[in-house]
Amino acid sequence: MKLFPKEIDFFEIFDRAALNITKAATLLVALMENFDNLDQRAKEIYEVEQEGDILTHEIMKKLNKTFLTPIDREDIYALASRMDDVLDLIWGAVDRLTIFKVAESTPAAVTISKDLLATTEVMHKAIHKLKEKNYSHVQEYCIEINRLENRVDRDFRDALARLFEEVKDPILIIKWKEIYEHLENCSDKCEDVANIIEAIVLKHA
Repeated sequence: MKLFPKEIDFFEIFDRAALNITKAATLLVALMENFDNLDQRAKEIYEVEQEGDILTHEIMKKLNKTFLTPIDREDIYALASRMDDVLDLIWGAVDRLTIFKVAESTPAAVTISKDLLATTEVMHKAIHKLKEKNYSHVQEYCIEINRLENRVDRDFRDALARLFEEVKDPILIIKWKEIYEHLENCSDKCEDVANIIEAIVLKHA
């Protein structure tokens, strides 16, 4: 038994988790744009969400077994938890589309989903920089995530306004309001991830 075991590369797992989130967001955009084979598309996103759960569990398991960590333990835990939240909320929005038996997408859903995809792509870039121990541009990526979160907030408000103005069916309003809220909350969690990454950089740069 080694007295000082080899340091675990948490950021290699985070990098895989971030790529997995981007995959889910890509599938979300495809679903919202095409809105065909809904059950099959939802199944694909669910499988990605399950893979995310496995990666989160792997991080937590290694964290519990590691005495020396490359960054603060609470930062590893917080980053893993918030990234898991992002994926859960993408799946939550898709799950409601199937549960509510929504018949068609909306322009707002497509717009917000595309902004979420852009956000997850920038998030992956930031995580990848941490993996490489290269902190250049990380803060710029975090600022871009914050900018995109503000844009999703505006998209969300505009979507609600159009929903209440244009849709006459109150049940349909309730359905889409909940779906939009999941997408907007997902953007908020992305901003949380950016804030954690920025804090890590400030501590270790």
